Amino acid sequence: MRKIAVIGLGRFGMALAKTLSASGVQVVAIDRDGKSVNEIKDDVDIAVRGDSTDQAVLLSQDLDKVDVCVIAIGEQFESALLTTVLAKQIGIPEVICRAQSEFHAEIFQKIGADKIIQPEKVSGESLARQLSNPQLVDFIQLADGFTLMEFRAPKTFHGKSIRELALRNRYEVNLVVIRREVAGKTDPEEAPVLETIFPYADEELRENDILVVVGSDEALTRLPRE
Repeated sequence: MRKIAVIGLGRFGMALAKTLSASGVQVVAIDRDGKSVNEIKDDVDIAVRGDSTDQAVLLSQDLDKVDVCVIAIGEQFESALLTTVLAKQIGIPEVICRAQSEFHAEIFQKIGADKIIQPEKVSGESLARQLSNPQLVDFIQLADGFTLMEFRAPKTFHGKSIRELALRNRYEVNLVVIRREVAGKTDPEEAPVLETIFPYADEELRENDILVVVGSDEALTRLPRE
């Protein structure tokens, strides 16, 4: 199970943490404000009131063992910077920072943030989908609770036919098309050329296949993520 820390429980961080948890991710939520911590404590695995600029606080919650840390601190830019530096120092593999401006984004990049997001460009729910499923390529919300999703075929699907996978019966999702790299047309310096394949029962999935599926949000969370 993926483990993700969310530091800063404003509107963005709160939405992110709750959506991640609902998607089956283990979430550690941290904020200085006890009210925000109390609001989310029943929705995540761990909710802690603490100062994220104190390395001892981060280590006390085993943040050095999380897969991703999202620093969603909004108003206190200095705290966000210090937390980012500490997160990198304790060895978190991926540190994602929320930036309120392009200038802030540039600073986060210079101090080692792996990814920078800006709330006006991405919602907490959207980021949560991407983080909860590392294979996710893209998605489109078709209706309330119903989504079209593109994701890379997980290892457990490689070499298996559509019939063997039984996606509809096992996961309650429908496979629409497969997007597959065209052999011999991939330039190392450019994005691979993809062809669209309409699947049939005996079609076997390959390592770099991208699957386009449709299903309920609940059903999509049950798809393998590795």
